[in-house]
Amino acid sequence: MAYNPAMPAATRSKARFLIVAVVLVVAAAASASPLLRAAGRLLVVDDPVSSADVIVLPEWAGESGAIDAADLVRAGVSSRVAVLAPAARPADRELARRHIQYADHTARLVDLLGALGVRGVEVIPNTAEGTEAEGELLPSWCDERRVRSLVVISAPDHSRRVRRVLHRSLAGRSTAVAVRAARYSTFDPEDWWATRDGLRIGIIELEKLFLDVLRHPIS
Repeated sequence: MAYNPAMPAATRSKARFLIVAVVLVVAAAASASPLLRAAGRLLVVDDPVSSADVIVLPEWAGESGAIDAADLVRAGVSSRVAVLAPAARPADRELARRHIQYADHTARLVDLLGALGVRGVEVIPNTAEGTEAEGELLPSWCDERRVRSLVVISAPDHSRRVRRVLHRSLAGRSTAVAVRAARYSTFDPEDWWATRDGLRIGIIELEKLFLDVLRHPIS
């Protein structure tokens, strides 16, 4: 509502109040932006990598993660990519029971990797739900295939917590892990609070990271 001197007094008062409120919110956001930016950066890790036995792409890393995985293959980091499938949903199980085949998101990611030039993509079966459970799944998969180094592609907002979980689950093993933040993700730690989706994701991930640190101070 724009301020107009011809408005009734009550309406002008309301308009002035809204204008002042907007100015205060904008000023508060501007003054808080360094703190918010630091909070966004806290969520993100991007480990340097030179070589690895395999690149692991969780299904939730999506298309942006697939691009990074393909770029790492092209750069000679590894020739192997494995997609970590999500746990089967009730609808997936029912469709399987009815012998109906369809291209789920995991299959589409495999196809996308092929279009990006990656051949022989492996799919890691998964019955686990959540980051902690997936972190427990990967060590046994690495042991079975004698994987001694892996790169995990993560959404940026999820990357620090993923690395903490993997460092715990791989503790005492000879497998080294690096976590790369997908470069083409929509989450931007520099202004994550500027959009509704970014604000929602940032708040949720900051809460999850805080709880992880409380439960596992050394990780």
